[in-house]
Amino acid sequence: MATTADTLKVSETQTISADGGLYVGVDIGGTKVAAGIVNHKGEIRRQTKAPMATHGTAAEGLKAVLDAIGFVLDGDSSLKKAIRGIGICSPGPLDPHTGVVINPPNLPCWRNFPLAREVSRIYGVPVRVDNDANAAALAESLWGAGRGYRNVFFTIVGTGVGTGILIDGNIYYGRTGAAGEGGHMTIDYKGPRCGCGKLGCVEALVAGPAIAKRARAKIEAQPSTGGTILELAGGNLDLVTSETVAKAYTNGDPLAREVLLETVELLAIWLGNMIDLLEPDVIIMGGGAAAMLRPFYGEVRDRLPRWCVNSRCQEVPIIPANYGNEAGIAGGAALTFQVAK
Repeated sequence: MATTADTLKVSETQTISADGGLYVGVDIGGTKVAAGIVNHKGEIRRQTKAPMATHGTAAEGLKAVLDAIGFVLDGDSSLKKAIRGIGICSPGPLDPHTGVVINPPNLPCWRNFPLAREVSRIYGVPVRVDNDANAAALAESLWGAGRGYRNVFFTIVGTGVGTGILIDGNIYYGRTGAAGEGGHMTIDYKGPRCGCGKLGCVEALVAGPAIAKRARAKIEAQPSTGGTILELAGGNLDLVTSETVAKAYTNGDPLAREVLLETVELLAIWLGNMIDLLEPDVIIMGGGAAAMLRPFYGEVRDRLPRWCVNSRCQEVPIIPANYGNEAGIAGGAALTFQVAK
């Protein structure tokens, strides 16, 4: 499915100065591809979204990405000349060292596809490809909540749990580039099966769908509880989401509070392990579920001593991410900014 100018929409154009260099950040999802122009201060000056050719050919998938990049550049030759690099967040598995997208389940159009090489061939600038959590961690370190910290543990808690680890300001990749899968750390070996196949992963316990599933199970077990949750879901248990639970909590629902405090405990267990393993300078939390849980960050910190050997665990700040829905664009730009600077 190729994109056209009719399907592309650009946010209101802002004044774009090339001082300090410009970078293009691209965020590829299962159905959409977003692209933006980012300056050396991490400010997103212009952005666009377009359909992604998820189930098309490899060439059609590439065209969707190139169309989004081309449209955000708006045919401006001087703007194009000011671009120093292009960074792309793509679903994995992928190889961040070669820029090859290996076999992402949500992007069947690409199998062992040399995405970085193909985009670089078209635009003649350095191109880097990485996953969204690594890239977002780098953007937060360079321009966002992580500025001034050397060692960062970053997590996206949303429909899943992704993590990025920065050591001395650099992404930690491990031996083959596959490190940083903190969302698939088992913290309950008798817990629910995760989509990855393992039991009791953090993702299967604290991500948005897990919060909703736990609330539904409690209401099924005790139908007299969770009245506000059910009311907000229109009386349909299947329509209960993590957002429903959060709204019910703000309305004083006891079951919603119980579910969220269980989530807080699970987060404390997990982050206590991360502190014992890495002792980062800061923990940064992004994603929709993390934003929902923001009022509980203090509770997480208070519970850390129970789950952490490190006696100074509460000195590690737990703070919200700066970039929200634009983390992929900023992260993509950060990947190539780090190389160009």
